[in-house]
Amino acid sequence: MNAATTDAHDKSSPSRVKISIRPVGMDRPRAWLSAGFEDFRQATAVSLAYGMFWVGLSIAVTAGAITLGLWHWLLPMVAGFMFLGPLVAVGSYGVSKALEANRAPHLGDAFGAWRPHVGQLAMMGVMMMIFFLAWIRLATLLFALFFGFEVPSPTDLYAALLTTPEGLGMIAVGSVVGGILAFGAFTISVVAIPTLMDQDLTFMEGIEASIRSVARNFRPMLLWAAILTGCVLVGVLTFYIGLALILPVLGHASWHAYEDLVRIEPMAPEHA
Repeated sequence: MNAATTDAHDKSSPSRVKISIRPVGMDRPRAWLSAGFEDFRQATAVSLAYGMFWVGLSIAVTAGAITLGLWHWLLPMVAGFMFLGPLVAVGSYGVSKALEANRAPHLGDAFGAWRPHVGQLAMMGVMMMIFFLAWIRLATLLFALFFGFEVPSPTDLYAALLTTPEGLGMIAVGSVVGGILAFGAFTISVVAIPTLMDQDLTFMEGIEASIRSVARNFRPMLLWAAILTGCVLVGVLTFYIGLALILPVLGHASWHAYEDLVRIEPMAPEHA
């Protein structure tokens, strides 16, 4: 947790804090990952339980989609996980906060971490859901553009994606469009949610801190975005099992990224 504390904050008036962004080097993403692994090591049971919860939920959603004949939604839904990932990491932030307070984390730190800040986190959730729904809508339009409105069989579709001009074209266009949307979501959220977890601020102030962090440290943050994407992709390719480790480690690492990037200090009182 940042050493600086905030003044009591009236949500109806401007914040009485100053948000500063520190410049960081290209070596910092690796340091954040190392710190994330260390937090996981110190709280293995709780972190693994939290990761397994999301693995179980992912498997259940996948099984439900297949059972309902909605298997063709799986690819865009899996890709859309990047838009919801910052919200999934909230529990890992709670565990890291407990470790920094020199106490043993418990499941309540992970599964109840959102409660003290539910209002502002809910607003961030709405923002991230807008990105997710926009991606699903665009993915639907791209599918119709390249394959029409008739859904082929699973075997035919996934074979066509890799062996036909239509399939390769859809993957190329979808990757560009999805990448732009995903980086937009990353830009507004990468440190926004940890900021809201740590300070009594509004979600717009969290978004501001996040945008400024990316703008001031574009290259390191671009590397960090690539690391997050690559790690989640590896987790998905292991049929979600790898996410039991990857999600909590990335969540812990993101907490340390926030602490490295953001400084929040009380503003000096105004005098007449």
